[in-house]
Amino acid sequence: MNPVVPDNAAAPAPKEALQVAARASEPDIAEFASESVIIFDIEGAVHYWNPASEALYGWPALTMIGRGIAHLSTHGENEREHWRMLLQEGTWQGVVSRRTPSGIHIAVDVRQYVRFAQDGSPRDVIEYGRQSLSEGVVPGADWHIPDRLMAASWEIDVSASEELIAAIARLRDGADARAQLTARYKELVKAARIVNVNERTMRLVGGNRGRDLMIGQPVAGFWPLESRATLGELIVDAMTGKTEDATYRRQLPSDGILREPLVTVWRAETPGRIYAAVNGAVDDDRSYVYLRASEARYRKLVHHMPVALWQVDASHMGRIYNDIRASGVTDFGAYLDEHPELVELAATTVQITDVNRAAVQLLGGTSAIDLMRPVGYLFAVNRSSLCNVMIGRFNGQASHEEITKVETFDGRVLDVRMSVTYPKILAELDVTIFSFEDVTERMSMEAEIRQLQADFTHAARISTLGELTTSIAHEINQPLAAIVTNAETSLRWLSRDDPNVEKVKALTTRVAASARRASDIVQHIRGMASKRQPERVATDLNEIVQESLIFIRHEIESQSIGINTDLARGLPRTMADRIQLQQVVVNLLINSVQAVESRSEGKREICIGTHLTQSGALAFTLRDTGPGIPPDDLARIFEGFFTTKEAGMGIGLAICQSIISEHGGSITASNHPGGGAQFHFEIPVEAP
Repeated sequence: MNPVVPDNAAAPAPKEALQVAARASEPDIAEFASESVIIFDIEGAVHYWNPASEALYGWPALTMIGRGIAHLSTHGENEREHWRMLLQEGTWQGVVSRRTPSGIHIAVDVRQYVRFAQDGSPRDVIEYGRQSLSEGVVPGADWHIPDRLMAASWEIDVSASEELIAAIARLRDGADARAQLTARYKELVKAARIVNVNERTMRLVGGNRGRDLMIGQPVAGFWPLESRATLGELIVDAMTGKTEDATYRRQLPSDGILREPLVTVWRAETPGRIYAAVNGAVDDDRSYVYLRASEARYRKLVHHMPVALWQVDASHMGRIYNDIRASGVTDFGAYLDEHPELVELAATTVQITDVNRAAVQLLGGTSAIDLMRPVGYLFAVNRSSLCNVMIGRFNGQASHEEITKVETFDGRVLDVRMSVTYPKILAELDVTIFSFEDVTERMSMEAEIRQLQADFTHAARISTLGELTTSIAHEINQPLAAIVTNAETSLRWLSRDDPNVEKVKALTTRVAASARRASDIVQHIRGMASKRQPERVATDLNEIVQESLIFIRHEIESQSIGINTDLARGLPRTMADRIQLQQVVVNLLINSVQAVESRSEGKREICIGTHLTQSGALAFTLRDTGPGIPPDDLARIFEGFFTTKEAGMGIGLAICQSIISEHGGSITASNHPGGGAQFHFEIPVEAP
């Protein structure tokens, strides 16, 4: 058929507008029709082209929408008469000759109907067609599975690569340039940009990203690596071929997506663009209907999950990471510190491709569209979290998890547990999944619990200081008595007729030293008694042990208890809360003193030691010669409010365990084989 277009006829609508109109007005049922269904306007521009039309004529819908149907027809008087009768009668049935991409003409039995506008003017034509029985049947056609008859169709823009194509054409004339050509072909595919794709292409290689998110992306991001050079070669063939309508095809190896795919490439009407159609059965033999049903079940499951989920396309960042890795970078965290612009690039270009209902509700959006944009808004409050996500992707981790903050659309800031699942294989085509769990209330409760625990720990320290009143008084009294004695002696030396200045200087030095000692003791007591938030500073474990012994020295001496210390030299300092660790050591010492003084006979001794474990942790061990811990009580010794003392509160050891746990360590209690109780704790070394 060859529609006659008047000279003053309006130009066909742009292809994009025609596609939108077709999707908005034509029933989906035609997608599954066994006959070719084509809709074109009175000027002959195609509005709709179903899968059976692709199978019959070999032209993908993507290449025909907006194109004139006359492009496929022969020109002649019969065609003109056919068109005249169709417009006059409103219907026509007969045989037409149509051209396939390979240039072969086939005879097709068609039925055509004119649809009229409300004013009675012809609006468009609907055509139904099958290959004429006199011409035989389409080889391999299966009218019951339209998906197998459809090609995965691409419209590709290579206009920016004209110089590269010309260079490849020149290189072809040279000898021994195959390896160089292969690299250039792959470079061409990487530079080529997607203009449009059909549904089968989206389903086979686009994941859940959709057409809009594939458009404008490099073809290389979606085309199998092993056949990119072949595609590049076909693109050069099509762009440099002398015949505009010529097609170029090549059988490709099975790629895990299609079985023995056949790719056909030809030049488009728009300069600098080509069409590519890939035919082949799905490699796992699953039908289109099965695939759509499976996808629908998956999307429904994800949509109704209670956890907020974001699907993210970070494929272009993966290629950037590969280039950075190839340059020798291993510490990606340091690299990001030096190149913060890369973090902003990720924030503004990594696209969210899908979200579920819980994600919309979490951020207070009105629909999923509100969230379908670059990921930057998820990290507006805490950009460092985005850095951590990027580092995990660069290092090839399977997943990443952290507590962070996110701002909702109405300005609230939520505490969330963010989990990131990276693709298992670091490929150019990947899907990253983010999940966010609102833990704001939980974090608030944990903060309250920590505050209660801090108050409880403070109360325990005050209680401990109450027990040490005698010892504290004795420790302070010693330097005060020395100050009085030295001061009085100084006065006597000064009152002599011939004052001994050197003696007075020495005595004054002793007064100052005793005053400093008294001041240090008071500062230690004030630190133990102070109510403050935990504060981690560089801490020496040996110093803590020595300071703790000062608190209880009077009890030790008054009970004639021997102290045996074995403090390892050169222990590394660690970031810790000095007062809390001191509270642990003092509490353990008091327990041991009380255990030893309860014995009326036998050796009265407490052994204290520090060392560095094989794993690099700081260790403290205390052993006494008391009666030991009853075996039945060992399992409960660190329980809150459990005590073996008549007047005990049962909170000391529970708080000790809590403090050590907060420092990432562990504490144990046991009975020593030689008698007495033994306590041991370890904390990891955290470098200042």
